[in-house]
Order: sequence, then C-alpha cells, then structure tokens
Amino acid sequence: MKKAIDLTEGSITRTMLSFAVPMIVGNLLQQFYNVADTLIVGQFLGKDALAAVGSAYTLMIFLTSVLLGLCLGSGAVFSHRYGAKQIGILKKSIYVSFVWISATTLILNIAVFIWINPIIRLLQVPAELYSLMYDYLWVIFWGIGFTFLYNFYASLMRAIGNSIIPLWFLAIAVILNIILDFLFILVFDWGVKGAGWATVISQGVSGVGLCLYAFWKFPELRIRRKDMRMEWKTVREIISYSALTCAQQSVMNFGILMVQGLINSFGTTVMAAFAAAVKIDSFAYMPVQDFGNAFSTFIAQNFGARKSERIRQGIRSAVITTISFCVVISAGVILFARPLMLIFVQPHETEIISIGIQYLHIEGTFYFGIGCLFLLYGFYRAVRKPGMSVVLTFISLGTRVVLAYALAAIPSVGVTGIWWAIPIGWILADTVGLLYYRKIRRDHRFLPEAVGSV
Repeated sequence: MKKAIDLTEGSITRTMLSFAVPMIVGNLLQQFYNVADTLIVGQFLGKDALAAVGSAYTLMIFLTSVLLGLCLGSGAVFSHRYGAKQIGILKKSIYVSFVWISATTLILNIAVFIWINPIIRLLQVPAELYSLMYDYLWVIFWGIGFTFLYNFYASLMRAIGNSIIPLWFLAIAVILNIILDFLFILVFDWGVKGAGWATVISQGVSGVGLCLYAFWKFPELRIRRKDMRMEWKTVREIISYSALTCAQQSVMNFGILMVQGLINSFGTTVMAAFAAAVKIDSFAYMPVQDFGNAFSTFIAQNFGARKSERIRQGIRSAVITTISFCVVISAGVILFARPLMLIFVQPHETEIISIGIQYLHIEGTFYFGIGCLFLLYGFYRAVRKPGMSVVLTFISLGTRVVLAYALAAIPSVGVTGIWWAIPIGWILADTVGLLYYRKIRRDHRFLPEAVGSV
C-alpha cells in the first residue's frame, strides 16, 4: 500500500506521534469552520448573532457526531483488516460501510430540515434569537452530506496509516472558509446566512476533493464489481462497530446538547459567554481527542497483527504523552483565559468575559480527565469492545447532565454548577474505565494472548 504508515512496525512513540500530529493539526483546522464564523460574527454582527451561531454550533456538533461515529467505527474495522493484510476483505468492508453511512446521512439530512422548528424550540432559544438561528441552521444543514464524505474518506485514509492527506484538504477548506466569511458577511452583507454558506462551500471542497483524491491516488482501494456484495458477515461487522461508535458519539453530544438547552435558559449573556469559551475549550483538548483516535488506530492495527507486546508498550507511551500535554495546556488556558476570551468578545462586554473566564478556569484545571477518557474510548473501540466506550460515555454525560440540572437549580450555585458537572463526569468515567481495563487485563480477555501489565 503506497503512501501509508504501517503502525505495526518501528519506534512506537515516534510512529504514533508521526501519525497523530497530522490528525491533531487537521482537526484543529476543522474547528476553524465554526470558530471563524463565531469570531467574525461576534466582532461584526454583535452579541445576538454570536449567541445564535454558538448555540447552533452545539447542535451541528451533535449531528456531525452521528456521522463521525459511524465513520470511526468503520475505520476500526478497516484498521483491523489492513493490519492483518486482508485487502480483499477490506475493500468489501469499504463498500458496505459507504452504502450504510450514505443512507443514514440522507435520512438524517431530510429529518433535520423537516423538524428544524421543533429542534430550535427544544434548545430553548430566546425569542429574539429565533429567526437568526433559523436562518443559520437552514443554510448549514445543506453541508451535512459533505461532512459525511470528508469524514468517511478521512477515516479510510487514517485506517491505512495516511493522516497527511486529510490535513491538506482541511487546510485548503479552512482558508477558503475564512475568505468567504469576510466576503459574504462584510462585503455582501448576508449576515449569519453568509457565515453558514461560507462553511457549507468549504465543507464541499474538502469532502468532494478528498473523495476524488482517494479514488485517484489509491487504486488498491478502488471498489470493483466483485467487491459490491452485501455479505452478511461483513454487514454485521460494519453495522455492529459503526452503530456502537455512533451511539457513543451521539450520546456524548446529545448530553452536551441538553446542557446547551439549560445554558440557553440563563439568557443571551450566558449563551454568548459559553459560545466563546467552549470554542477555546474545544481547541485546548482537541489534540488529546485526536491523539486518542490515532492511538485507537495504532491499537487496532496491532490487534489485527496480534502484536500484544507492542500494544502494551503503546498504552504506556500514550498515557505519558497525553498527561504531559494536558498539564501544559491546562496551565496555558488558566493563565491566558482573559486574552483568549477577548479574541471572540469585545472588551466592553465585561460580564460575558467574566463568565467565560470562570468556565475556562474550572474546565482547564481538569483536562487530564478528558485526555484519559479519550484514550479509553480509543482503546476499547480498537480491541473489539466498542460497547464499553458507550458505557463510559453514558457515565460521563449522564453525570454531567444530571448534576448540571441539579446544581443549576440551587440559587447560590446557578450556572457555576453546570461548569463543575463537566469535570466530575470525566473523572467518574475514567475511574470505571480503568477498573474495567484492570479486570480484562488480568483475565486476558481482549487479546488472543496476554498483554501483560502496563
């Protein structure tokens, strides 16, 4: 296979990092799709537009998580087949996965257009923001199909060890998105609709472009007529993996969506503060999220190749790398919370800035919790236990939602309780995930041979 990294060979830490870094940079760039909208909207269209676009961002993350989960789950299967050098079966898996996820995308896209008004009401959007959010969502929903294309082919490329190409297509799309934001908002005066169209067009470039590139440059992966068979064993494997990973991603982001609805009930000022702070938050821990996905591919390829000792060493390396990064990034976010908020908010909006700083100080202290959780998600997905990732997500998000609503109802706590509920959920899920890992490690239940102690 050309232009791909074999994660079953070579220096473990160097190989894992060389594979992970383009994924990290790529997903940081992907955040610019909405961050560019948020920054330009906040600076040039005002507080109401910022609150509307920020609330819509949480919804779009939830919808995208459905597709991302399906693609990540399929990617784990692709990695297993590639690690085991079963290219014929890999191509059949690609075909089944593409049919399955494209059908799901079509249904999802039709559904959100039909139920756009109930969705906005569910989010408890204030009346003065309703039309702004409706206008933005009506445009942004047209990009869901492009999101599927990009994530599917990005997962495929990464499964075979190529994390560079998705990065290049994202970089092009991000630059285009920023240019179109300024053009549509400042020159054409299209308001929030302009921000939406800038994102959709950019998504189209990255999704279609990556699809065509994969077909052109990787003839080994092209689907022939003989590969177009819906064999029950392959269908069951793809649906099992992708559905469970989709459930994990969807539950995680549905919980966030419920919390967004609670935040919206506190009014426009809190909404705007959260819209800005959560972008900073996402950028801060996005590298460890992507490192967790790279770690998952590493484990999956070595799982397919039955290299248990390499898996043991990879776990140790990943834990050290993740915690080290989290310590550094936590210090940076805590120290520079105010300057970071000023990127999105005008200096005179002192209340918004104050609320955002409080959020960042609380969340930033506990980034090690989310970092370890991403490693656990990736590990269980890679060793054919995606159901455990769903369980951990239920624990993390269930705790977050229940505590957020309970604490926010206490007058002396209020919105601060929502912020504290998030890291408590992370740490509780980490505890359960680590206890379960110790159990299956001791019982040798996730590999054909013992992995040994880490």
